[in-house]
Amino acid sequence: MTDTHTNGNSHANSTNGTSAADDVGKAAMDFSMFPKPPKFDDKKEEREYLKGRLAAAFRIFAKFGFDEGVAGHITCRDPIEPDTFWVNPFGVSFGLMKRSDLVRINHEGKVIDGGPCRLINRAAVMIHAAVHHARPDVLCAAHSHSIYGRTFASLGMPLSISTQDACAFYEDLALYNQFGGVVLDEEEGGHIAKAIGSKKAVILQNHGLLTTGETIESTVFWFVSLEKLCHSQLLAMAACAYPGASIKEIGEEEAKYTHKTVGSSYAGWFSAKPLFDNIAKETGEDYLE
Repeated sequence: MTDTHTNGNSHANSTNGTSAADDVGKAAMDFSMFPKPPKFDDKKEEREYLKGRLAAAFRIFAKFGFDEGVAGHITCRDPIEPDTFWVNPFGVSFGLMKRSDLVRINHEGKVIDGGPCRLINRAAVMIHAAVHHARPDVLCAAHSHSIYGRTFASLGMPLSISTQDACAFYEDLALYNQFGGVVLDEEEGGHIAKAIGSKKAVILQNHGLLTTGETIESTVFWFVSLEKLCHSQLLAMAACAYPGASIKEIGEEEAKYTHKTVGSSYAGWFSAKPLFDNIAKETGEDYLE
């Protein structure tokens, strides 16, 4: 993906008088020859494929240490009955998750079918049901109490758009600056869904991160990336203790253009491909059982 250089001035000019974004635009990446997510004519086949990818997503989260006790959940809208979604059973390790373990529930949390353990995390129901209901475009949503995400969330401040990677979240990341305890009621889930609006992710103050996507892969990548960005900003803020050091924001024009390149749904899917390829190799795809 295209590197973007800026001096923090949104109207920085190149030598020929054009904007930096115009210069970058000439080298914009053409994705037409790149691999694409699979498409299915058979909805049952699509369901099984998505369940396999969802199980792989949990393995990836475990690998990155995004699991802690029984906290965290990733959901995927069912392609056959889209008013229901698949979710991890409560108390089953992310690192051991298999396709056959996943459970399908409706927006009220009623178990419709799925694996042998049918315990459901009520917080998963309240948060994800609200998001899936409010956002028909969202296939997948992920929430976890990752270490850097929850640390940055404790500050109750927005993410600085100060790196190329951060541009993926330019005007695409919400901040929910309330904390009502463990999300066990429908009202709090509704507040979170309202806060995220049409954006791809939200920082939940005193809580953690939540990302969404049109694919499971993009949702996973946005979470992995946002967690690293939180880590990066915490390091940058610590470095600001050095005399004269400060965080340099990327200009609005450059950030907006770069978002179009690195922040699209397809960019998220393609960026996640190596993660899914690696987890398939490392596990022998036993999560498909």
